[in-house]
Amino acid sequence: MNSTLRYPTILFDLDGTLTDPFEGITRCIRYALERLGRPSLSDEVLRTWIGPSLRNSLASVLDGDLALVEQGMAFYRERYAPTGIYENRVFAGIPALLSDLAAAGCTLGLATSKPQIFAQHILEHFDVAQHFAFIGGASLDTSRERKADVIAYVLSALPASARFRAVMVGDREHDVIGAQQNDLPAIGVTYGYGSREELDAAGAIAIADDVTALRDLLLS
Repeated sequence: MNSTLRYPTILFDLDGTLTDPFEGITRCIRYALERLGRPSLSDEVLRTWIGPSLRNSLASVLDGDLALVEQGMAFYRERYAPTGIYENRVFAGIPALLSDLAAAGCTLGLATSKPQIFAQHILEHFDVAQHFAFIGGASLDTSRERKADVIAYVLSALPASARFRAVMVGDREHDVIGAQQNDLPAIGVTYGYGSREELDAAGAIAIADDVTALRDLLLS
């Protein structure tokens, strides 16, 4: 491990941090709601759904009916797996940042609330999967869904020394709070789907407004 690195281990969120999935996620949510005979939602509302657990978000508009939520999840994935997953774009500067961090000796991990199998496909699609020591995500059932549980899962897959000066990077309060529940600091980014106010209130130790600022926080 390179002792001169500020953060030898860096865990990244996916949606809103490495990639912008708005088109694919929102189209799939609307598809699911349509299949359920429920009204569509505005872009403004759906922006708040990117990052947190989709099950919890669906429950908020399906009267907490767990059977309907699971049906909605199935409809969502029916469109997402073949199509929505690729209605996505990587943020400018992210591939170079990941490459430079790996080259500097950082251990990189992915900790996303998105199902792990989809996260793997996305990173491979954008040709950045090779920079990660471990790609972790939610399970397809509800056994590993909370952000804190995903982060714990990723940390457990890395060498014990990986907790040394590790940091979580994400765009929503769930990333910050999940990191804190694992005794990790978190850096927030505002170019995704969370505001500076949200990230600051959650306790982010630093906030980057763009990828250049994030690079400075991680590599300088």
